[in-house]
Amino acid sequence: MHQDEMSFWDHLEELRWTLFRSILALFIFAIAGFAFMPYLFDKVVLAPTTSDFITFKMMCKVSSMTDILPDFCSDGYHVNIMNIKLASQFFTHMTSSFWLALLLTFPYLMYEIWRFVSPALYENEKKNIRWVFSFGTLMFFLGCAVGYFMVFPVTLRFLATYQLSAAIEEQVSLESYMDNFYMLIFIMGIVFEMPLLSWLLSKIGLINRSYFHKYRRHAIVFLLVGAAFITPSSDPFTLGIVFFPLYGLYELSAFFVKKAPKEDEDDELEVAND
Repeated sequence: MHQDEMSFWDHLEELRWTLFRSILALFIFAIAGFAFMPYLFDKVVLAPTTSDFITFKMMCKVSSMTDILPDFCSDGYHVNIMNIKLASQFFTHMTSSFWLALLLTFPYLMYEIWRFVSPALYENEKKNIRWVFSFGTLMFFLGCAVGYFMVFPVTLRFLATYQLSAAIEEQVSLESYMDNFYMLIFIMGIVFEMPLLSWLLSKIGLINRSYFHKYRRHAIVFLLVGAAFITPSSDPFTLGIVFFPLYGLYELSAFFVKKAPKEDEDDELEVAND
């Protein structure tokens, strides 16, 4: 292994350059994001605030086919975003540029981590870790896409149109909007790493497939509560938009973990009987 040929100071130097390249990439993309952010803010970040958003258009087509689903065809839907602090728009410009840079450089950051740890691995370990980084990156982007196109718009629409009293004028502060925007999208990106986390826990022997079979009913209840918390809506359609992707992740996680020894023995017996 290359690890035996490198001293402690060599590893420290390599770590220093890894951090330098990662920070430099973030800095460059943040500057580019800062330049294009006014356009991206109008076309991407604020897109879910109007009825023209692609998700609402698709839901409108589906809801027009049946009376059971909620009505997403209202052209009057619009969320008014207001700013009450003097420096909020400037700081939002900066933070949005940073989060965009973090999102765009995520594959490169994973590559830098892989490049740093790969010399200390055997060839068979490198194959597994390379697959882990690739799969983890793909699932993170998929989770962020689900958060942006499904979870956040539906949550925003429900909360922004919920009315306690007709005397209350609905206006959403810029900070509140951005906090929920970042939170729901990046949380979904992290949640979609559940299959990868399950695989890692399985590799070190902490869980196996029987764990998912045993606690499936508990997981369904937990995921329903979590989906209801993310999208506090009373209709089952909106709840299902969040629940079914989460449940799909649960089953995908079960697929990636190793079977329990007893399950392997049962499979061998079934094959022998056949």
